[in-house]
Amino acid sequence: MSCILHIESSTTVCSVAVSEDSHVIYHKEEFEGPNHARLLAPMVDEAAGFADSHAIPLDAVAVSEGPGSYTGLRIGVSVAKGVCYGRNIPLINVPTLETMCVWPLLYGPELPDDALLCPMIDARRMEVYAALYDRALHAVRPVQPDIVDEKTYAEWLEQRPVWFFGNGMAKCRGILAAHPNAHFIDDIAPLAKYMAPLAERRLIEGRVADTAYFEPFYLKEFQATTPRKLF
Repeated sequence: MSCILHIESSTTVCSVAVSEDSHVIYHKEEFEGPNHARLLAPMVDEAAGFADSHAIPLDAVAVSEGPGSYTGLRIGVSVAKGVCYGRNIPLINVPTLETMCVWPLLYGPELPDDALLCPMIDARRMEVYAALYDRALHAVRPVQPDIVDEKTYAEWLEQRPVWFFGNGMAKCRGILAAHPNAHFIDDIAPLAKYMAPLAERRLIEGRVADTAYFEPFYLKEFQATTPRKLF
């Protein structure tokens, strides 16, 4: 049996959860953000206190690794490391975009076998950080910065249906909506309670982070094919 404390702070949403053998037994979300500096530490204390009060020792802390907000990720990782050091337990880093895929896979519309999932994190102007996953959460295309236009996902849309979601989705909806293979899911944010199956699997497989040296994947500046500074 394993009990994991989950921390998600990559976007304006601040959330924590506790899972036991992948089953979420406690969760809390704050959507009126970003208020991570004020909210996250008390939320983590409350979540850890819930586990302690039920005599369930924490076996690990899972934290969202990004891509995401510099400030939010920095606060989340700092708090996670503090809990790991204080309780002498390992740190598990969970990719933010994979976390976003858990809702459509487990709770969303029934997807065809060849469906692709494209979670998107907003990165200003017409830019996003995105990846493409199949239904087994294998990365068909790894995380990378994209400048969204009608050609950005054309290769994939010509082959398979693609479901787009996340806070960067609005940038491509108007551009891609006419394509018959383009589908959109509203109101999906990375939440700590969705991290549970991903973190549990990593813990079982021994894929834990080096607590002292782990650094998250912050949103960074990137360039188009022809050199052009975007922000």
